[in-house]
Amino acid sequence: MEWIQESSYPYEATVSIPMSADNNGMDTELILPNASCRFHKSDVGATVTGNKIIKKGDEEALKSAVATVGPISIAIDADRKFQLYKNGVFDEPECNSTFTDHAVLIVGYGVENGQDYWLVKNSWSASWGIDGYIKMSRNKNNQCGIASYAMYPLV
Repeated sequence: MEWIQESSYPYEATVSIPMSADNNGMDTELILPNASCRFHKSDVGATVTGNKIIKKGDEEALKSAVATVGPISIAIDADRKFQLYKNGVFDEPECNSTFTDHAVLIVGYGVENGQDYWLVKNSWSASWGIDGYIKMSRNKNNQCGIASYAMYPLV
């Protein structure tokens, strides 16, 4: 089996008209669990009408969105130390808060040993970090740009 390498197909999060707007909706995972993308209007499970951008750098607004909306798409600075993460709360003051190069998903937040953190889902498989997740410092001056480019779809 040939694997596609992420480095061969770089991606970025952008603010644009959602693809589903052009198609009048998105198929559900039940219809396309692991199949090729073939849109059928009768299989629409949701229609994305736009997106909500969270105020840049506002970790409180981001926390509120995670609590009320659910998972939030973000961009971060995934520096070398991030790439080597294994466990615990990732606290890297040298991480850049203005330069971002990796898209991830905030799925929750919490406190560990008195340190606030974001629970972030990565795309590098379950063998990275804590089963594919990382606990990133929260309320540390937008560390790694965690609240610089946050958005979610309007459905």
